[in-house]
Amino acid sequence: MAEVLLEAKAVAKHFGGVKALRDVSLTIRKGEIYGLIGPNGAGKTTFFNCMTGLYVPDGGGFTFAGAPLLADAPHRAAERGIARTFQNIRLFANMTALENVMVGRHVRTRAGVFGAMLLNAATREEEAAIRRRAVELLHYVDIAGRADDLAKNLSYGDQRRLEIARALATEPGLLCLDEPAAGMNATETAELRRLIDGIRRDGKTVLLIEHDVKLVMGLCDRVAVLDYGALLVEDAPAVVQKDQRVIEAYLGA
Repeated sequence: MAEVLLEAKAVAKHFGGVKALRDVSLTIRKGEIYGLIGPNGAGKTTFFNCMTGLYVPDGGGFTFAGAPLLADAPHRAAERGIARTFQNIRLFANMTALENVMVGRHVRTRAGVFGAMLLNAATREEEAAIRRRAVELLHYVDIAGRADDLAKNLSYGDQRRLEIARALATEPGLLCLDEPAAGMNATETAELRRLIDGIRRDGKTVLLIEHDVKLVMGLCDRVAVLDYGALLVEDAPAVVQKDQRVIEAYLGA
């Protein structure tokens, strides 16, 4: 069995009297594609937000790569090796595709304020390396031909791919995708599936929130189902699909 990369232990989050997460515990193994599904309002994005530093849990916590994950801000999660995309695309609309990816890469650079001001040889070399890696990632997600186009001028599907490229630029150990297939047609979804599968083959672990249950069941190694903030089941897709609690959560008791 593969080693555990991320473990959530009794994670709880409350908003006033609303219990968005109720002591959720789950494990994500290194090298797998792990699906997190559930009806609207089940707590999926809240879980993402607690894990990646946008929210601070009210109870429980996370362990990542064998050490406690104390991410009280998104950049701290990125520094530890957790990258994410968002349910609503959050690109820098008036920057080019290449520039968007380069921004993501800066989390792994060393040049400080003085280096940027003085533009010494080390800083110039590092900036050139950032650009080269950004170009490589645009090729990887198959939008290199749009490198110089403003992000806002890309098609919806290409914007989704650009967001993934920017997340990959941080060199994450865990890539978290929040509904990447939302709004895509069948062709775009099939291409996305191939991309995510390729990311896993290249050594990344993927956590996927997605409403397209067919995509999740055909792509993920294991699936967890949330409902009203609580974990119903965590198992292989074939087992989850037949679980009566899952059927009732989606279709009604």
